[in-house]
Amino acid sequence: MATLILPAPAKLNLFLHITGRRADGYHNLQTLFQLLDQGDELHFTPRHDGQLTLRCNLSELETPDNLVLRAAALLKNKASPAAGVDIYLDKQVPMGGGLGGGSSDAATALVALNQLWQLGLTKAELAALGLQLGADVPVFVHGQTAFAEGVGEQLKPVSVAEKYYLVVTPDVHVSTAVVFQHPDLPRNTTALTLAQLLNSDWKNDCEALVKQLYPEVALVLDWLIEYAPSRMTGTGASVFAEFPDEFSARQTLHKLPSQWRAFVAKGVAQSPLWTELKDAV
Repeated sequence: MATLILPAPAKLNLFLHITGRRADGYHNLQTLFQLLDQGDELHFTPRHDGQLTLRCNLSELETPDNLVLRAAALLKNKASPAAGVDIYLDKQVPMGGGLGGGSSDAATALVALNQLWQLGLTKAELAALGLQLGADVPVFVHGQTAFAEGVGEQLKPVSVAEKYYLVVTPDVHVSTAVVFQHPDLPRNTTALTLAQLLNSDWKNDCEALVKQLYPEVALVLDWLIEYAPSRMTGTGASVFAEFPDEFSARQTLHKLPSQWRAFVAKGVAQSPLWTELKDAV
């Protein structure tokens, strides 16, 4: 089989509510994962010597603990001894921004290798494997914009308006662990039904704390809010503004201060991963 080239789309958390802390230290949350039409790209070339290799346009990501290689190793346990693959990762999603790039890369690897190695695993089985790699991996495997509860693994597909987003990432790295362990993080937001959430004002419970700890994130939000409704995604550092059309988003992109990295993306109901996989087979 020839090289299989597939996207790994980024995501936004349109809202993020933290409803409690669990005995195991993790947090219960409610969030809405919005998939985007922009992200990374992965190339999978089969080999027949059982070897798994990874190359990347960012050499610092070529490590054994990269989620892509870990995903491949999980599936390798279910494949024939000769099954192998050369993977090339074209990394475009800013790292550490709350955009889910690493989780999406892992999900694309699971989906692609399930196809290449003809393992026949269902989406549910792939998502269960993905959960071993990270709480955000299952939403990318299922490939639909979704409402999530638990630690983010309990998913319910949901339909929301497909808007355009300007996603801006300042040059700071926000530590998810620091945010979730911080004593000032709100942890008692009232859990609501999906219907209630879809008809309420959306917020990110991590945003105020991150703005306090990382002033550059506050600067981006203060700038963006002048142009459109804006929030932080995940634990940051990336923030996003919502626009009704692409032209409005790109107009604002052209005004962006040069010290910040940004891109325009459309929110999509279905992941481009599954769309392109169907076209490839």
